[in-house]
This record gives sequence, structure tokens and C-alpha cells, in this order.
Amino acid sequence: MRWVYLAVIVLFAAAVVVFAVQNFETVTITFFRLDISAPLALLTIVVYLLGAATGGSLFALLRRSYEGSRRFIQ
Repeated sequence: MRWVYLAVIVLFAAAVVVFAVQNFETVTITFFRLDISAPLALLTIVVYLLGAATGGSLFALLRRSYEGSRRFIQ
């Protein structure tokens, strides 16, 4: 099973590299009247990392809350 996980990670990394190489054009993002111009690949990676950090934090918070409520009931 470890090899399957490794293969998935390698394929995902390869897809990210291909995406980054093919998307160097600059795009402009407007958020609350703040304009950010950067390569599309860079913005995509930043958004992915922010999503991973917040998603992981939310999952950990929910798991901790669920485990705490189970201890309270017992």
C-alpha cells in the first residue's frame, strides 16, 4: 500500500510541475479592492497551501471536539 501512496504523490507532483511550466502568464486577482498580479501557477500553489492549512486545522479541531464530547458522555 505504501507504493500506491508514493505513486499517487509522484503523479500529483508531476501534474503540478507540468501545470506550473505551462502557466507562466501573469493574472490579476482582485480581493477587497486589493489587486495582486502574479503568475497563475504561483497563485494556484498559494491558494492550495492555504486550503490545505485551513482544511487540516478544521479537521483537527472537529476531531478534537468529537473526542472531547465522547469523553464527556462516558
